[in-house]
Amino acid sequence: MARSTQALIELLDLEPIESNIYRGQNRDLGAGRIFGGQVLAQALVAARRTIEHADRSAHSLHGYFILEGDLAIPVVYFVDCLRDGRSFTTRNVRAIQHGRAIFTLSASFHRTEAGLSHHAPMPDVPPPEDVRSDLDILRGEAGRIPESVREVLTQDRPIDFRQVDPYDSFDPAPRDPVRHTWVKTVEPLDDNPVHHQAALAYASDYGILATALQPHGRNVRDKDLMVASLDHSLWFHRPFRADEWLLYVVDSPVTHGAKGFARGTFFTRDGEVVASAAQEGLLRIRTGSPPQTRETHA
Repeated sequence: MARSTQALIELLDLEPIESNIYRGQNRDLGAGRIFGGQVLAQALVAARRTIEHADRSAHSLHGYFILEGDLAIPVVYFVDCLRDGRSFTTRNVRAIQHGRAIFTLSASFHRTEAGLSHHAPMPDVPPPEDVRSDLDILRGEAGRIPESVREVLTQDRPIDFRQVDPYDSFDPAPRDPVRHTWVKTVEPLDDNPVHHQAALAYASDYGILATALQPHGRNVRDKDLMVASLDHSLWFHRPFRADEWLLYVVDSPVTHGAKGFARGTFFTRDGEVVASAAQEGLLRIRTGSPPQTRETHA
């Protein structure tokens, strides 16, 4: 098994330290803080660990990022068991570091039921086999990456991301706030559904907020910008496998008042919608100069 895949499995394998209390380790992705998708995925796993019903899977997650996560120490997850109903189970999770909450999650789990079904059409894009991986592109541009973070940013990744129309993060030009990205784990996962949901949760934080910067030709690493996720929501609609290709379609309909909003949809290769995401984040200009506006058709 690839080292990066093993690292993802280890991230999801939380250590139980007391009843409804778990501890998770961190993975450095070069941002100098814990990746939000990691905390979201670990909190989901912690919540699911407290549920006895085998037929319950998460259908919605709503998380708030409160403080910047410290890579140097583990994260402790406290799960509050709010409700165990006949069809739904509800959990709250607090992620703690240095005695303070850095993240909170409300999660709802649902017993599998039959019902009405429809979904939106999938965009017509090239298949993943015809798209270069983001990591290959980044490694080809390694000379443009600051030496202090070059090794971390070009390390093996547990998830293969392939943007259909890559956005040049080193020299971005204004473009419509839309991204199409193929995603899957680099190697197969086991058959535990929560591992596939957690892997998708981890991937859902990748590039979603950066999409709100595209109309302005900006980058999350611009020194005059303060960029931080504020909240993140996920809805799971159908069973899926995160080790099979999923198309992540993201758009940002609005950015205003130092906040950006983006939403995403995950499609299988067959065109079924399996999950939806939404995130609002802080996009603050440190200099205080007013941002330029540009009308877009998202």
